[in-house]
Amino acid sequence: MADEASLPRAAAPLLGFARLLRRYGFAVAPEQVSSFMQAVTLLGPRSMGDIREAALATLAPPPDRRDEFEVHFQSHFYGSTSAVVEGDPDEETRVKDDGGADDERIEAEQSQEGGEFSSAREQLSVRDFERDDDRLAAFRRGLSSALPARRSLRTVRTHSRGKLDLRRSLREIVSADGDVPSPLLRRRQTVPRKLLLLIDVSGSMKLHTADYLKLAHAAVQGTDRAEIFTFGTRLTRITSALRLRDRDQALARAAAQVDDWDGGTRMGPTLLAFLSVPRFSSFARGAAVVILSDALERGDHAELETAMRRLSARAFRLSLATPLAGDPRFRPETAALRAILPDLDDLVDGSSLAGLTDFILSLARPAPPAATIWKRVS
Repeated sequence: MADEASLPRAAAPLLGFARLLRRYGFAVAPEQVSSFMQAVTLLGPRSMGDIREAALATLAPPPDRRDEFEVHFQSHFYGSTSAVVEGDPDEETRVKDDGGADDERIEAEQSQEGGEFSSAREQLSVRDFERDDDRLAAFRRGLSSALPARRSLRTVRTHSRGKLDLRRSLREIVSADGDVPSPLLRRRQTVPRKLLLLIDVSGSMKLHTADYLKLAHAAVQGTDRAEIFTFGTRLTRITSALRLRDRDQALARAAAQVDDWDGGTRMGPTLLAFLSVPRFSSFARGAAVVILSDALERGDHAELETAMRRLSARAFRLSLATPLAGDPRFRPETAALRAILPDLDDLVDGSSLAGLTDFILSLARPAPPAATIWKRVS
């Protein structure tokens, strides 16, 4: 690959795209990058289509990763995060990322008292979010310590129940002129797992959306390991909006970001879109994933079944909280629920904040698989 300093400024986006592909595991050799730049030069380029064709011809993404390649191309060159998933070629699931708003902007909005933000908030007053209650406050305080934990590769010093820290011990021996000091130990650090909430904002969930978003705000405030997405016919990441400490401001900002309130639902395609964006998919790896939805998938549920199987393979624990389970007569009898039940670790009542907060705070405790529990009930 040519020396970066000798490249013209116009070549920087092309080099950046090749680096992006490498970062996400595409096999891109230096010779391919040089060929990519030469191909773009030969083509003009007259349009973005020329750049795309040059990238396909020279960087050669494998056929099974072409959709992922297209997502990266759109994201890098257009600033778009649309993801095309399997299904009707004319259908596209729109993916909206809040971009990870920086802390300075959030702090500025938290301290703002004037009319600009107040005006925006008033325009969105059609969605009513009640003030926090004692239960959510307790949930926020206890969440971080209640999440399931994992052993990190990093180690910390300890006085007992650890492995010998040979390097530090040798230094101590040298500094003590050969005397054998007390053994110096280290152990692997324990860190909480990520919490991923996927919230259904379709029309059938309208009565529960406000409570779910209050729960999501408390989760983001309670731990920096939480990620929040909404889905209906589109997929939207709202984590950064919910980092605002003031709940009214946070929910107003989230309301402005979500475009598919109270509409239809395409649960399978939107979850596949989530999995097709590598950065989003990484949020689910080793995480406690909780889907807040009635799981009433219209039409063929094959895409939903595929998405849940992939999520289950990535997640530490995959749970579905449905408000339908609040009815004592509820049974997972729809075709979609029967299909995804073997992939679920939990299928629980999502009809109340009390039940949801208690459930999330119990995620660290083991429980029988959902299929086993519901088989007994049925």
